[in-house]
Amino acid sequence: MATAVILRDALATLVHTCNEGARVESAAKSIHNAIFTGAPSVPFTPDDLFAALDKLGIAHATVTHPPLFTVEQSQALRGQISGGHTKNLFLKDKKGALFLVVAPEEATIELKSLHRKLEAGRFSFGSADLLREVLGVEPGSVTPLAAINDAARRVTVVLDAGLMTHDILNFHPLVNTMTTSLASADLVRFLEAAGHPPRIVPVAAEAETAP
Repeated sequence: MATAVILRDALATLVHTCNEGARVESAAKSIHNAIFTGAPSVPFTPDDLFAALDKLGIAHATVTHPPLFTVEQSQALRGQISGGHTKNLFLKDKKGALFLVVAPEEATIELKSLHRKLEAGRFSFGSADLLREVLGVEPGSVTPLAAINDAARRVTVVLDAGLMTHDILNFHPLVNTMTTSLASADLVRFLEAAGHPPRIVPVAAEAETAP
């Protein structure tokens, strides 16, 4: 309960500062510091996340469903949810830098060449333990909305440019038993408020054209 009160007060501060340029980063850092003081090991819950979206004035809608662990399960079980659906890759480069790459669910991501697009070291997948430590979610629940748990801002969030042409995008709200829909522009606004301004670049491999 105390955490919810801290979240409410801290986000109220952000609402008044998030349009003031350089103060955004400072405000977001203050929010994380306030929220995690006294309970640094407790990640946000979906309700905490929804409260954050509400405080930022971000419209969102959530559907509950059986647990989904793969893109294929998501396609089969989620029902009719409009908008862009995603795959979310938690990656670590050879220098230890962490990335969360978000792309359309049907996209092919070539890890062997992705590091050149992002000017990083060669990539491998981050471990489940590292995922829990940094983003506070389980495998199968990876989502850019988990940036809210990365108080230290260790992760660089990368959004595929093609994905961002969708007006509405869909993500797990920290657990894989729900799907939350929000506007693509609001996703960017949320990430900026959480101290994770995203990089928006083409990361999906280009489809081969027939001869």
